[in-house]
Amino acid sequence: MLNHLGTHAITTERLTLRPFTYEDNQDMLTYWVSDPEVQSLYSEPTYTTAQAIKELLDKYIGGYEKPDYYRWAIIEKESNICIGQIAIFLVDNKNHFCEIEYALGRQFHRRGYATEAVKAILDFSFNEVNFHKMQVCHKEGNVASQGVIRKCKFTYEGTLRDYFYMDNKYIDRVYYSMLKSEYLNL
Repeated sequence: MLNHLGTHAITTERLTLRPFTYEDNQDMLTYWVSDPEVQSLYSEPTYTTAQAIKELLDKYIGGYEKPDYYRWAIIEKESNICIGQIAIFLVDNKNHFCEIEYALGRQFHRRGYATEAVKAILDFSFNEVNFHKMQVCHKEGNVASQGVIRKCKFTYEGTLRDYFYMDNKYIDRVYYSMLKSEYLNL
């Protein structure tokens, strides 16, 4: 049985994961949602105007009314900057699984922040919400995301061949998962 708690603040050594607020708009624009390279890594459009970001925040913040909606702003504690986002989505209440996604501004890559955030969400998802399985994927060639997934000890599940069509070519989608029992044995 799942114990949906909704999105609430989670603190790690260097990060605060918390619900988005409208005050995050400028950091989002500056550090990640307007960057086509970052957004394309997880198949999201770019947002380059204040109005577009407000509409995105309306969607995020409106979702918090549902107890099974999980999306966090990733805040670097040292600077208090919103450096990205992490979410649990595709929540399957019947079969007790979900998928996780994350994105960080390029200037915050290769600092271990994504791994730190994913580990915090794994702990929350398995120990507090009681998911049985979490899955995650990356686009073929996204070596940085693949590294995060491996550091977090997900198990390779398979590849959906030619899943995305981008820049006049097909790109595979590579899937991994983790069971609660595997997480508890880490």
